[in-house]
Amino acid sequence: MGIETVRDAATIEEVAAAAGVSRSTVSRVVNGSTAVSPEALESVQRAIAALNYVPNRAARSLASRQTHAIALIVPEDTTRFFGDPFFAAVVSGIHSRLSRSNYVMNLFIASDDPGDKTTSYVRSGAVDGAIIVSHHTSDLFIDRIASAVPVVYGGRPVREREQDYYVDVDNVRGAHDATTYLIESGYKRIATITGSLTMPAGVDRLQGFRDALAKHGLDEIAVEPGGFTSEGGANAMRRMLARDARPDAMFCASDLMAQGAMGVLAAAGMRVPDDIAIIGFDDSPVALTVEPQLTTMRQPSFTQGEQMANVLLDRLAGNDPRHVTILETELILRSSV
Repeated sequence: MGIETVRDAATIEEVAAAAGVSRSTVSRVVNGSTAVSPEALESVQRAIAALNYVPNRAARSLASRQTHAIALIVPEDTTRFFGDPFFAAVVSGIHSRLSRSNYVMNLFIASDDPGDKTTSYVRSGAVDGAIIVSHHTSDLFIDRIASAVPVVYGGRPVREREQDYYVDVDNVRGAHDATTYLIESGYKRIATITGSLTMPAGVDRLQGFRDALAKHGLDEIAVEPGGFTSEGGANAMRRMLARDARPDAMFCASDLMAQGAMGVLAAAGMRVPDDIAIIGFDDSPVALTVEPQLTTMRQPSFTQGEQMANVLLDRLAGNDPRHVTILETELILRSSV
């Protein structure tokens, strides 16, 4: 029997009856939960379309104390947030997932504020949950947020606890594989420009670099911090050249830092890869704009954003998703090695 359009003010019970499912199943579909079979999802969506059902979000918020808003909190300054393609990809992934739900996203770039305004807003009940991306050891305010609403972290938390939920890439393995590729390509004097070592991603990528060198019996030529920025990468490269470290290859823990380093090398008359081979990390658009194009470790940033949103929506729907989701990296070969 087909579903007939009856009137505009359909109820959730009528949608459930038309779709042949329970009221709770309709509620899960409306709230964007993934805990619904494909068959049930299709039936509910057809019933919603046929009955012209519009969820009464205001009434539902009053009854359940839900706002159907989430906070995306990025403890970085605006220059880094808008200048790093990583954030654009992650936000796009989060938006893609939320667009298939009834939730909206509020963005907080918590840099100059020590977290007080952001924390107060979140704890006021203005949002149902939060995604926290790119946090540092100094960002103590995120603990206050995690005690108030369900939180999913982008990347391993600085102070990891058993109850935490996070989505990360395998940073150790990615850096290990990048460095191993350099070693197996015949390079022996290998340096690295690290990301911020107040962040787990920076620490993990340095660990992967060191593990690969140790496995092959090689010493570090130079380790310089670059802070995950192009300017930081340039300054790190200048320090290496000033110390006459002269590596024959280098692993940069982000494409932006590799970009900065390559600019300094070009100004010094050094050619990539003839004088020094370089591998980055991210496979961001930056990797295609430098000359030569950058060999890099691809991390699935868009997918990471989608998965973070997915885990948070599952938590808000009362489900029990995995606490830890680790995504794999992939070596993308171009002309810098």
